[in-house]
Amino acid sequence: MRVRATVAYDGGPFHGFAVNLDIRSVAGDLNDALSRIVGTDVVVTCAGRTDRGVHAVGQVISFDVPNDTDLDRVRRSVNGLCGPSVAIRDLERTDDDFDARFGATGRTYRYRVLNRRDPDPFLASTAWHVTDPLDVSAMQSAADHLVGEHDFTSFCKRRKVAPGTVEPTLVRRIESAEWRRPDDEGLLEFVIAGRAFCHQMVRSIVGTLVEVGRGLRPAADLPVVLAAKDRRAAASPAPPRGLVLWSVRYPDA
Repeated sequence: MRVRATVAYDGGPFHGFAVNLDIRSVAGDLNDALSRIVGTDVVVTCAGRTDRGVHAVGQVISFDVPNDTDLDRVRRSVNGLCGPSVAIRDLERTDDDFDARFGATGRTYRYRVLNRRDPDPFLASTAWHVTDPLDVSAMQSAADHLVGEHDFTSFCKRRKVAPGTVEPTLVRRIESAEWRRPDDEGLLEFVIAGRAFCHQMVRSIVGTLVEVGRGLRPAADLPVVLAAKDRRAAASPAPPRGLVLWSVRYPDA
């Protein structure tokens, strides 16, 4: 039977989500644990592959297990074997044709910036500490230019493609992009939602918006960066530790 699960994880100990030979990954730990529990090889599919150090609260995975599998036992056992770095938040049987990646219709990411003079040891692994004062209003004005359908080549790390293979499009549609202040302690949160994102896109956007906040480039520069279709036009990616895959949307939601 096909199973759908929501997974949370601390990306710090892992070299990304995807399986990579001789390197610890989230999928590698899940595949090993699930295969051990159900007694047959299990390979998970995820809604979005996260990079090294990137976290998740609402990653969605799908995989197949024998029909007589006790899913409550699977959940408890996986959390026992993989916790606390990885935890299954919910687990249920789903349609046989459900695919966590290709069935998704939207994804939301959150990036946290701690903007104050002093660091916070309890946020060191989940937020980017920026000591320079940031103009959040200017950052929001810049972010507004990203909403809609654009070619995000300037913000994406291009993957190598085999000779003779058509390079995938980097055109994406952003539904919303908003800076928030969840508290009065200097914490900022950037929330961005869209159907899909390309490699390092969110981190590159945050890095560029923080440059705007620092006064290193004007908010009106964002359309110019998009039009350039050149990775060198945007800033370096923000550190991975501040990024969280927050949720994934499906047609049944």
